[in-house]
Amino acid sequence: MGNKKLQVWLPLLFSIVMIVGMVFGYKLGGGKEFFRSNRQTPLQEALDLIRLRYVDKVNTDSLQAGAIQEMMSQLDPHSVYFPPVELKEANEDLAGNFDGIGVEYNIFNDTVNIMYVMPGGPSDRAGLLIGDKILAVNDSSLTGPAVTSARIKEYIRGERGSSALLTIQRGQDIKKISVARGSIPVPSIHAAYMITPTTGYIKLSKFTQNSYEEFMQAMEQLLKQGMKELIYDLRGNGGGFMNEAYDMADEFLSGDKLVVYTEGANSRKEEFRCKRPGLFEEGKLVVLIDELSASASEVLAGALQDWDRAEIIGRRSFGKGLVQLQFGLTDGSAIRLTTARYYTPLGRSIQRPYDKGKKVYMDEIWERYSNGEVLYADSNKVNNGKKFTTPGGHIVYGGGGIMPDLFVPIDTATFPAAVNRLFMDGKFNSFVYRYYLLHRAEIDQYKSVKSFADSFNKVGLIWDSFVQEASRDSVNLRSVTPQQRESLQLRLEGYLARFRWRNNGYYQIINSEDPMIVKALQVIGSK
Repeated sequence: MGNKKLQVWLPLLFSIVMIVGMVFGYKLGGGKEFFRSNRQTPLQEALDLIRLRYVDKVNTDSLQAGAIQEMMSQLDPHSVYFPPVELKEANEDLAGNFDGIGVEYNIFNDTVNIMYVMPGGPSDRAGLLIGDKILAVNDSSLTGPAVTSARIKEYIRGERGSSALLTIQRGQDIKKISVARGSIPVPSIHAAYMITPTTGYIKLSKFTQNSYEEFMQAMEQLLKQGMKELIYDLRGNGGGFMNEAYDMADEFLSGDKLVVYTEGANSRKEEFRCKRPGLFEEGKLVVLIDELSASASEVLAGALQDWDRAEIIGRRSFGKGLVQLQFGLTDGSAIRLTTARYYTPLGRSIQRPYDKGKKVYMDEIWERYSNGEVLYADSNKVNNGKKFTTPGGHIVYGGGGIMPDLFVPIDTATFPAAVNRLFMDGKFNSFVYRYYLLHRAEIDQYKSVKSFADSFNKVGLIWDSFVQEASRDSVNLRSVTPQQRESLQLRLEGYLARFRWRNNGYYQIINSEDPMIVKALQVIGSK
């Protein structure tokens, strides 16, 4: 069952799920207008009493924040309080941009290495290059074992127009370069390309404020290239702004079809319907989902499934169907409060039960791995899920995420523990990075991902280099199975393609052996 691989990746997946629950799935709204009463509550009275009469000096702000967090913990798993220091970053996650210097980096050997410089961005204009090492920002050191991604982000991000004085190492030279921070776009579409002469592919990572605009640009480009079918990949997409999902659904559904409706004890029923002719109302459509597809992803997939518009392939989605509104508090903090539930056009509730508490709720994702749900089709079901019938006569289920029409199990191909450590310790990434720097001229001469995939590494040079590199860490790659070697080589090529063509290149390489993509192409070909 590939338990070793699951043990390696489950902690990461679980942390992603926790973040999904706290960050994504809300729509803009709320504000301070709700707080009209000047009457003190018992909570405020208690805080005032502590401040005025308690025996020792205490930080009542932290007491207040703790009290609010405790209140949130008594509600559903997705209502959350953000202190002021955390709110800016939480909002940036869905803004589609942030203020910074326009580089991607990784930490190798306690040093910050520049992996990518955004063309035309602040660092590109200042003259930074891939391969440069950042030693300090404004004379604050960024080397040594204490360097973390959070610390780097703290120093290189900042107010737009402000300057960051970088001390960088280029080869043996040390340089100081001043970079004026600017707005850095963060694309939510990680890939959009023609996977066959008539089939397009789009990978959406989350629903940010700019996702619909990005989606339309990608769709128009693919249609110009002859797209007649589309594979829409929502795997790992934890959601985001719901209006972006509504607008995307409108491009696939005709007439004034209902996309979703919301309703809550203190929120009247509100329907969201198609409003305009769509860009892709007739072409064949396949949507890919998995256990980390949540919220807006589930709303979109559920609407397309209810109207028999798309074939849903993959595994049961996360099961988050709650609406959050964000309300700002007077101290600069905010609450994202669940105010309603989402329902698909047929009236299905997407939300999983959470009446047994947050821990049990979150642990249910773990249980899908341990009970075999992600491995076997007959385990891929919602116990006691209510049945609904689509206009086309298909049975669909409510009460716990979106059930796919076609099940594809999780890939359980395992590597030896020593090989997994190369990934977990960052040594795989470090090797690919250094290999690219040494062979950049050769790799950059390829004009397309296809030409790169067809001809690069046919003599196995990168594999031989990787085997030698791994041997320095006492990892014998010559003992891996042919299947394991093929999988590792595919990752090596995918990571190299990412340097040349960004995520678009990575996914074109990796998707060539992806079981869900293979199944999607089979479905499209059989229709």
